[in-house]
Amino acid sequence: MSAYDFDAPVDRTGTWSSRWERHAGRDVIPLWVADTDFKAPPEVLRALAARLEHGVLGYTVPPPELTQALVERLQGLYGWKVAPEWLVPLPGVVPGLHHAARSLTRPDEHVLSPRPVYHHLTRAPELAPRAYSDVPLVLHDKRWVYDMDALRAAMTPRTRMLFFCNPQNPGGTVFTRAELLAIAEATRDALIVSDEIHCDLLLERGCAHVPIASLAPEIGRRTVTLLSPNKAFNFPGAGCAWAVIEDPVLRRAFCVDVQGHAIAGPTVFGYVAALAAYREGAAWLAAQLDYLRGNLALVEREIGALQALSLARTQATYLAWIDASRLGVKDPTQHFLDHGVALSPGSQFGAPAFVRLNFGTQRARLQEALRRIAAAVSAA
Repeated sequence: MSAYDFDAPVDRTGTWSSRWERHAGRDVIPLWVADTDFKAPPEVLRALAARLEHGVLGYTVPPPELTQALVERLQGLYGWKVAPEWLVPLPGVVPGLHHAARSLTRPDEHVLSPRPVYHHLTRAPELAPRAYSDVPLVLHDKRWVYDMDALRAAMTPRTRMLFFCNPQNPGGTVFTRAELLAIAEATRDALIVSDEIHCDLLLERGCAHVPIASLAPEIGRRTVTLLSPNKAFNFPGAGCAWAVIEDPVLRRAFCVDVQGHAIAGPTVFGYVAALAAYREGAAWLAAQLDYLRGNLALVEREIGALQALSLARTQATYLAWIDASRLGVKDPTQHFLDHGVALSPGSQFGAPAFVRLNFGTQRARLQEALRRIAAAVSAA
């Protein structure tokens, strides 16, 4: 039996939660934005409490011990040898995506992004602004993977950058080494900006996360890898992330306006939480993954029993990408909301017929949400 109780209810009302405030005062179960309803690891909470007890919350430099912890983690988990100077602290992965589009491409250059994908991978070039093209993902063996012919066809002489997401959000695909090599080969010399924030949330046993930058030196030198403990250990409100950039020329270009200029570094709370998570959070993370596997099994069983909905293999993340195209309603997100469940709209990711369900919550709440979803399907 786990030493951690993920079934324990946590009341998030009145805590300024993005997920819960949107539908406050309504009988709605919010399973949309990607944080969980679990308390952060007790080791993280104790470390934060100790820092608060110290009482001084001044300006903060990146802790050398945290840099070393991340270097050791990348070496231990992936055999990826990263030098400390490759790490650029960020307040989150999203600022890293947007900054990469602005700092590493010129206005006349072209960017590629998968579809469907977490919306900031398309918003970044859109707001930069840079010309960009979508590369469709297709279902193969119940996994969302790249249409490689489409990827090769989308490359132009002006293509400078591919935004990439591994594990894939939405969809939950963990790309294999062979798939990553094919993507790297198809993009030729273009930069790869790889959002790998969900790399610690592997649910399908036997899956292994491979950072695309770790494949080969020539791939690593053209890759910006974005990493964060925010999702896996559930403290996105504290905020701590890194860009891993091997090439010094790329790193210098990226670092303009970072670290105290247009983009601030992490707060002291983010640094403290990240260090405690990486040093002491392994047992909690393993227990959370086991709990999430149970939640995913429940989602697969209940959604699988509904002919109007379908779900591909979710190898990672706590986000189920549900095909509602057979539901027969104009707006599936609104339809489920009308029946008391708030889901992320597929249109946000480039696929309006889909919805994304966050199953990172207590199982009793998830069971009730799935009951409401079944009722919504019956009503349709």
